[in-house]
Amino acid sequence: MDHHRTPLFTALTNHASRNPVQFHIPGHKKGVGADEQFRNFIGEQAFSIDLINIAPLDDLHQPTGVIAEAQQLAADAFGADYTLFSVQGTSGAIMTMIMSVCAPGDKIIVPRNVHKSIMSAIIFAGAKPVFVSPARDSNLGIDHGITTRSVRRALEKHPDAKAVLVINPTYFGICANLKEIVDLAHSYDVPVLVDEAHGVLIHFHEDLPMSAMEAGADMAATSVHKLGGSMTQSSILNVNTKNGLVHMHRVQTIISMLTTTSTSYILLASLDTSRRNLALHGHQIAETAIKLAQGARQAINEIPGLYCFGEDILGGEATHSYDATKLAIHVRHLGITGYEVENWLRDRFNLEVELSDMYNILCLVTPGDTEESIGILLHSLQVLSQEHYERREVQELVVKIPEIPQLSLIPRDAFYGDTEVVPFEHSAGRIIAEFIYVYPPGIPILLPGEVISQQNIDYIRDHVEIGLPVKGPEDRYIQYVKVIREEEAIFE
Repeated sequence: MDHHRTPLFTALTNHASRNPVQFHIPGHKKGVGADEQFRNFIGEQAFSIDLINIAPLDDLHQPTGVIAEAQQLAADAFGADYTLFSVQGTSGAIMTMIMSVCAPGDKIIVPRNVHKSIMSAIIFAGAKPVFVSPARDSNLGIDHGITTRSVRRALEKHPDAKAVLVINPTYFGICANLKEIVDLAHSYDVPVLVDEAHGVLIHFHEDLPMSAMEAGADMAATSVHKLGGSMTQSSILNVNTKNGLVHMHRVQTIISMLTTTSTSYILLASLDTSRRNLALHGHQIAETAIKLAQGARQAINEIPGLYCFGEDILGGEATHSYDATKLAIHVRHLGITGYEVENWLRDRFNLEVELSDMYNILCLVTPGDTEESIGILLHSLQVLSQEHYERREVQELVVKIPEIPQLSLIPRDAFYGDTEVVPFEHSAGRIIAEFIYVYPPGIPILLPGEVISQQNIDYIRDHVEIGLPVKGPEDRYIQYVKVIREEEAIFE
């Protein structure tokens, strides 16, 4: 296919150049009706292609023209049978994957360290999650993915599962053996869905981990906007129908149900043009990012008190490969937390990182980076080390998480059930109706439908008392929790 073409973006610019008189939404009418300061800031050209699904521009909900062509080009670029554009972010694509294969009561095997969009989809679908614990890195205080061994145990116990969901790569760039997991699940005729939010570049360079489509997965939700150059909220859903385990018409129906009818053509155009850039130049783009990141990694490991893993982390079942463009920087030996480092970098160097937790910060090296930006990062980290190394006591690394609680109700039944609010310290034995996440490492401690144990209560209270982030419940101070009204847990 001719990847120099951008059918959707070209149609938009051609339409705008004709300067039609518009009697349709959006009401700003090419920016004339918009706030003047905002219009001057983003420019008239952006407003000129902020259009709707009029006939010349096709319709994302039932594409037959330029959007269909743009999606076909994307499928070719990403090695998929079909690719669907998402203006609801990767969250919308993830929800589509799960709701396309799960009906009420169906089981789905998922990692415990799931993104909230996965649990949202499980609630919407009325599915029953079968949780698999991710492999925990006791040296870094982070979680990796799920392993082939853990997926095999789950499938042996739940051969009736409707899907296995895998995060590949993880937020920190680590991958298990995805091909092995896919082949295992397919031997049970179970489709594999991949949260590939942080893996758009892996499609375009042999030194990066294997992509979901290359591994033979059935669907993968991929954030082009995170690392591939498109605008925020624009993502794709890659679909592989060769295994006969997913049905394209069903997938199209579900994503349409979850998508606004006022689709952003600016976001769609950014997907079309980013596909062109990646298809034509993706290998070189990835090569440059990898070289910048590897140079930074080497320099970081020479700074006292800092450690950035590389190939040395490989060799375990959960660490089959890694994405070198992710710089996970372990800061514990400076005697400060990752949260403190994030704030310090912001205040002292106007530098923002992707995330921080108790022991680490994460910096992403993307096609938007240069030697200059990497130099600023390295200089700031050198100053950080000079001011903190060997000046404070180094805290022991402790990341302990209670066992996965008993699931007594399907999450949807708990989320929509008849609830009451009770003091959290007296909630042991009750069925929770909301989420509680503890950071680090960001794994849900309690999800709707699970039975609260005293161990859960003690663990969460300990985190609250030392000031670590606890998120999810309506009561942000965790004094009270929402539970199923007057019902004790019934164990299976």
